[in-house]
Amino acid sequence: MNTYKITINCLVLLMLHGFLSCSSDSEVAINDPILPGEFVTGKGFFEFSEMESLSIKTYYYIPANTTSNTPIVFVFHGAGRNARDYRDAMISKANQYHFIVVAPAFSITDFPGGDGYNLGNVFVDGDNPLSSTLNPEEEWAFSVIEPLFDFMTQLQNNTTSTYHIFGHSAGGQFAHRFMMFKPQARVSKIVASASGWYTVPNATISFPYGFKNSPLETIDLPQLFQKDITILIGTQDNDPNAGGLRHNVNADAQGLHRLARAHHFFDTAAVLAQDNSTPFNWQFFSHEGVGHDYITASEKGADLIFNP
Repeated sequence: MNTYKITINCLVLLMLHGFLSCSSDSEVAINDPILPGEFVTGKGFFEFSEMESLSIKTYYYIPANTTSNTPIVFVFHGAGRNARDYRDAMISKANQYHFIVVAPAFSITDFPGGDGYNLGNVFVDGDNPLSSTLNPEEEWAFSVIEPLFDFMTQLQNNTTSTYHIFGHSAGGQFAHRFMMFKPQARVSKIVASASGWYTVPNATISFPYGFKNSPLETIDLPQLFQKDITILIGTQDNDPNAGGLRHNVNADAQGLHRLARAHHFFDTAAVLAQDNSTPFNWQFFSHEGVGHDYITASEKGADLIFNP
């Protein structure tokens, strides 16, 4: 059984009064975490420790009148590590569709650079994967999500057996690799939005651009292709000189901008599934007239999950 370490203030009130509706909607005391218990509504955050050496500041939003089967959506932030902003971008949709938002913050200190976050901290140096520098699975950033889901459902007395995922930009990279490295994760729907570049399902291309020289060499492709995944990209997210966009031989082989790379990733997977006579459950959604905008993408991501 996992041991969870948390920093809280609402728990004291719960212990004193038996139960209390502890709304964190104003989130005035930003340095004062609130445990998202069964009677908590609104927005807040807490510190979650699955790994001994660090904790994950986790932002949440809980709409009023939740029930035991209220859906849970994990939201993965971009390279700005602004999980709070991503949580806030989902609030109106959380109220509309009535779901709980969970937005873990993967800090630069604990998960530095693209290796630590975008590539899930699988390797010490993800661009040069070696068996000697493969991190233990319990240290992967990907390994935080399932225990965090268990933690949230326990506190909320939530009986849902699965959760949904939305990730944008660097969060889109995290999301699509999460489904590869954690094939048994209890995910229902995934929306991976506007990734800068991808890990393509190709065993002849070295990681991180393909599966070669990584644990993904043994992946079950039919299982991967059966997952409910939507690749979301704005039709105006086509600037080859966009800030932070990676350019090298391997990345540019996927296309020169995010729009082209999204098509390349999806099309490569679709052709591979067809060649192997494997059912293909992925979807592609072009968001007309939209650029690299996480707020608009968040709203569309929620629509694709709850009102496709």
